[in-house]
Amino acid sequence: MTMEKNFNHALLEKRIYEKWEKEGLFTPAPGQTGPTFVIVIPPPNVTGNLHMGHALDNTLQDILIRYHRLKGDDTLWVPGTDHAGIATQAVVERALKEEGLQREELGREEFVRRIWRWKEEYGGNIVRQLRRLGASCDWSRERFTLDEGLSKAVREVFVRLYEEGLIYQGDYLINWCPRCQTAIADIEVEREDRQDSLYYIRYKSLEGEPIVVATTRPETMFGDVAVAVNPTDPRFTDFVGRTVKIPLIDRPIPVIADDYVDVEYGTGALKITPGHDPNDFLIGQRHQLAVVKAINEAGALTNEAGPYAGLDRDKARKVVVSDLEEKGFLVKIEPLKHAVGVCYRCRSVIEPLVSRQWFVKTTPLAEKAIEAVKDGRTTIFPSQWEKTYFDWLLNIRDWCVSRQLWWGHRIPAWYCQKCGKVIVSREDPTSCPDCQGPVERDPDVLDTWFSSGLWPFSTLGWPDKTADLARYYPTTVLVTGFDILFFWVARMMMMGLKVMGEVPFKTVVLHPLVRDESGQKMSKSKGNVIDPLSVIDLYGADAFRFTLASQAGQSRDLKLSSNRVAGYAKFINKIWNAARFALSNLGEDTSLQDSSEPQGALSLPDRWIKSRLAQVAQECRERLDSFAFDRYADTIYHFVWDEYCDWYLELIKPILFGADEKAIRLTRKTLLNSLADVIKLAHPVIPFVTEELWSLIPGSQGFLMTQNYPGESTTGETVGDADPAAESQIGFLMDVARAVRSTRADFSVPLGAKVSPLVKTNDPVLLSLLDSYGPLLLRLIGAASLNPVAPKAPKPRDAAATVFSWGEVWLPLGGHIDLALETTRLTKEAATLESDLGKAKVKLANPDYIAKAPSEVVEETREKVALMTAKIEAVARALAALKEMA
Repeated sequence: MTMEKNFNHALLEKRIYEKWEKEGLFTPAPGQTGPTFVIVIPPPNVTGNLHMGHALDNTLQDILIRYHRLKGDDTLWVPGTDHAGIATQAVVERALKEEGLQREELGREEFVRRIWRWKEEYGGNIVRQLRRLGASCDWSRERFTLDEGLSKAVREVFVRLYEEGLIYQGDYLINWCPRCQTAIADIEVEREDRQDSLYYIRYKSLEGEPIVVATTRPETMFGDVAVAVNPTDPRFTDFVGRTVKIPLIDRPIPVIADDYVDVEYGTGALKITPGHDPNDFLIGQRHQLAVVKAINEAGALTNEAGPYAGLDRDKARKVVVSDLEEKGFLVKIEPLKHAVGVCYRCRSVIEPLVSRQWFVKTTPLAEKAIEAVKDGRTTIFPSQWEKTYFDWLLNIRDWCVSRQLWWGHRIPAWYCQKCGKVIVSREDPTSCPDCQGPVERDPDVLDTWFSSGLWPFSTLGWPDKTADLARYYPTTVLVTGFDILFFWVARMMMMGLKVMGEVPFKTVVLHPLVRDESGQKMSKSKGNVIDPLSVIDLYGADAFRFTLASQAGQSRDLKLSSNRVAGYAKFINKIWNAARFALSNLGEDTSLQDSSEPQGALSLPDRWIKSRLAQVAQECRERLDSFAFDRYADTIYHFVWDEYCDWYLELIKPILFGADEKAIRLTRKTLLNSLADVIKLAHPVIPFVTEELWSLIPGSQGFLMTQNYPGESTTGETVGDADPAAESQIGFLMDVARAVRSTRADFSVPLGAKVSPLVKTNDPVLLSLLDSYGPLLLRLIGAASLNPVAPKAPKPRDAAATVFSWGEVWLPLGGHIDLALETTRLTKEAATLESDLGKAKVKLANPDYIAKAPSEVVEETREKVALMTAKIEAVARALAALKEMA
């Protein structure tokens, strides 16, 4: 068989995917009754292009989906995209701006039509890109959060929750983005550490000495309604009940006592501004204080600020501080580094404002979501994230779900213009049911996460009673990043339990975040963004997928570099060339469809590879069943490279190229079967190259993804049984090779030096093996000779020894290295390593370093300590050996 020297990913990947899709292989066959395995894709924004987070997320999902298809499960992967309210509206508004237009000029209906046109033209980019990655979603079931079915589900849930009193409208302090001009939820507020100032301001008292407060936001003092002190603070015992005046405007406010006040912070006196601070809002409620709005939705000061009205909040701060200083109210300014809340979308500083919004009452929903994880109905993996999940749900605030946007699910609420009645309805009312007056619909839309929270059941047809919903809900696994555990996972848990009475998924798998090779977050400003599509163009989807899977462990970060992908591209070609060798040496009569077994005893290499495949298949299943993607990839990599290619294919060459026809036929059959099993084992992570190789195997039928995973068949097909004797004997040959290679490395023996190792053992079987496979070992280890020695023979003085359970391997070094120079070199290396290790340990022993250094830097230091410790041990062994030789 003639094959190209390398797997041509640019030519073959697109062709292979089109075949899969044309044959409908991603759609589960109807009428299945066996176990189900279901994943709903975390819907990417319709505005988006494939980024590294998407690539990792969907690679891991696809590995599970392909694995479970091979296991024979009724496997469904539901794809779709999210309408992404703020993001999509912003994209289209920018396009309008280039035309010299604003959305208000178009009006709501025309603007929304523009967005739909944009979605039809550009919204499919991310879906096409997922295909390039190899995502085997059932595209016939693709959904969109604003499609007709999901819109029906959103409206039904909103109305139900409203009818049960779990959705209400109220005046409450919300997070307002002055730039996006909308409310956003608590968890959409991100924290940024900023260098700021703490201003100490003197409030004059009507009854005596003034009181000094400390604040980071002096421009909000025009919304102050009190000054609070801790009732246990002796400094302010006489102040409680007094009246003080707000500087610059002289508005009188009371001094009150509240346990919330921290006596250690600032001066111990806290200005209370309920209209612009969440903690102050709660204090204000406890003390029945008024809410004064000092800053408006545009981020400018209101008339409450007197002469400062109309100033932007940032400019107002500078003017107010200057006037405070000039008029003697400013006591001092201290530098302060603190976390500031910013909008997750535009990075503007959030302005807490009291506003009339729609809220979901979350406490009763959160209680059910907590209980479901505690009793094991849903498992979070890795388990350390359970505490974070519980902590957030236990401290959850009511969820503000209204957004001041035009793109999204419009809130199904109407207001009677005559009697003021609020009507929440499944159908659009034409008039008020009470007074028949005209009605006007609420202009706001729902938070994008509201519709996303219904995703596991709305995508399966709810509220209709569909066959998909009955068969596939609850879903099996949710795969997503730990960063949206609150944004999305917790909300799906709350909504699924409330609406369906069951958890939305049985397992949540949280994966790390993709960072650059230094552990830094990827960003355009840093210039360290790696484009997944460029990587796929250069190295192929298989190499890219394998790279991601190989690092998808339980850490918080996945460090990615192009060099690493290039390395795994070589691995893809290693598999390709292993198959190329195998297929070119099968002869014309070897086929998977030939069920007759050649007569005769299998060779030792054939027995060994069948035994190893049985164990490796078991390991792969265990790794994938426990979501250990990195360990699965590692198992595949080392088995294929270190055992299958480096040993098995080399061990059988003398048989294949020999004259014993019976032995040749036996080995060809094992070679063919083992190749088929290798590509089945690897298919979930590298689907393209394995599918192409499957099509080249004589006697292969259908597509690889429709076959049985090794060890999963109930029809008698098997990858082989364990053969301890064969593994022990081939393990002996591997030990000899490893000992020689390790010793050469420890003592820096030149690569071209032809060494003459000696093997000491009294096992006749092993001595026979040494005789049979000696020529092969000589070539593998670059040796001039390889001889056994008598059990009682003394070790040559210049030889380094490696001890095994079966005996020893000696490698004479005389003539290959200068013992004195090597001792000097290793001594210097040991000193350098000890010095560097000491410095690293000092860092790790410093609590400030652990607390303040970026987590990726701390982890890198720990890795260096482990590596240096291992190197020091190796150098110490080498020096001890040199001392003995001298």
